Amino acid sequence: MAEGGSGSEFTLDSIRKSLIRQEDTIVFCLMERARFPMNSALYNQSLDLVPGFSGPLVDFIVQETEAVQAKAGRYVNPEENPFFPDNLPPSLVPNYNYSQVLHPGGASININKAIWDMYLNQLLPLFVVAGDDGDYASTAASDLSCLQALSRRIHYGKFVAEIKFRDAPHDYEPPIRAKDADELMKLLTDERVEKMVKKRVEKKAIVFGQDVSGSNNTDNKHYKVDPSVVARLYDEWVIPLTKRVEVEYLIRRLN
Repeated sequence: MAEGGSGSEFTLDSIRKSLIRQEDTIVFCLMERARFPMNSALYNQSLDLVPGFSGPLVDFIVQETEAVQAKAGRYVNPEENPFFPDNLPPSLVPNYNYSQVLHPGGASININKAIWDMYLNQLLPLFVVAGDDGDYASTAASDLSCLQALSRRIHYGKFVAEIKFRDAPHDYEPPIRAKDADELMKLLTDERVEKMVKKRVEKKAIVFGQDVSGSNNTDNKHYKVDPSVVARLYDEWVIPLTKRVEVEYLIRRLN
């Protein structure tokens, strides 16, 4: 693991620390994307902006970028999950010896299709202004940074689920054997912690995202990204999708 160390050192506390650091990354990625307008042509299925490629320009840019990153070994890291996993080239560099923390049955879980749809169709319109500045390559690069940060955070649910299972196998084994997803969801849900996370990311958006001017007037504060949108992102999508990953992982844990 890049952040967790060996399997024996990988604990719920180390996971929480990583998730808190990932919050910073997500907030900064959203602020960077907010620099650009919507640039809807980037996502238009019918424009065919790249000769020989059928699909939106954003698909082309993400696929090509992931192919390069795959050659450099990005997807050997169990924390990383590609958005276009089919036919990715193999790594060309010596592989880092990542700790084998995850159970093989759940390690391959990938819900990036749901993350992609959420980001493009639900989240973007909440914090990006309308318009088109023609800077599609930079916009797509910013989109990919957001998508990868969100994917890493949400798929960290696999590690959360593994450590929770190791800490209390007697609690999790019965609903796993019964394939009882609802019971697993109850075991995984801590409303107090979830509320704390939502408050923390909203505060980070306030602290990191405030426009700073030379005046001393603090009455009319402006933010690069509305802090309530960041809280909503975690409330409606990040936390529920993470728990979906956790449940899917646990269902396979005894395979």
